[in-house]
Amino acid sequence: MPEEAVTTLHAELERFGRVEEGFALLEVFLEVARPQLGAVVLDPVGLQLPTELTDDRLVVQKLIDEIEQEPQGKARVLERPFDMDDEQARWDYVRLAYSSNQATVWSRRQRTTYFEVSGGHKATYWLPDSLKVQYFDALTSRGWAIPEDWLTAVAKQPKPWWKRGGR
Repeated sequence: MPEEAVTTLHAELERFGRVEEGFALLEVFLEVARPQLGAVVLDPVGLQLPTELTDDRLVVQKLIDEIEQEPQGKARVLERPFDMDDEQARWDYVRLAYSSNQATVWSRRQRTTYFEVSGGHKATYWLPDSLKVQYFDALTSRGWAIPEDWLTAVAKQPKPWWKRGGR
């Protein structure tokens, strides 16, 4: 059985009129995808606010400061998990994902990455067709504009597992 086609959607904050729009689109995604989500994690080391952030700047900086003040064990913590059933944890993740060097939203069996921020400046969604339809419907019903290039993005069949990784 072939895998479902996947659409790649670029979601860097500078693509949006306001940073908060990017946050809102991620919030809606996490709500819609919650039944299909596995691990939702980010690298808590070196969190930095996006310079474009206007609303909630002080609140998010306080959250970053609290994380940085947590006692650290002997080993470096590579991932901090977030419970997507907890509304506050979802809010925190959305703001911190774009402040992190690495933030990832995995599928239930962690075979598929749905969303990733890397290097604090690159952000991408990879959505199977069924999830993309649900997501776009939810965005529209909430009155959010879907970026034009997202509407015209073409879904592609993922490479078979044995061809992945540059082979």
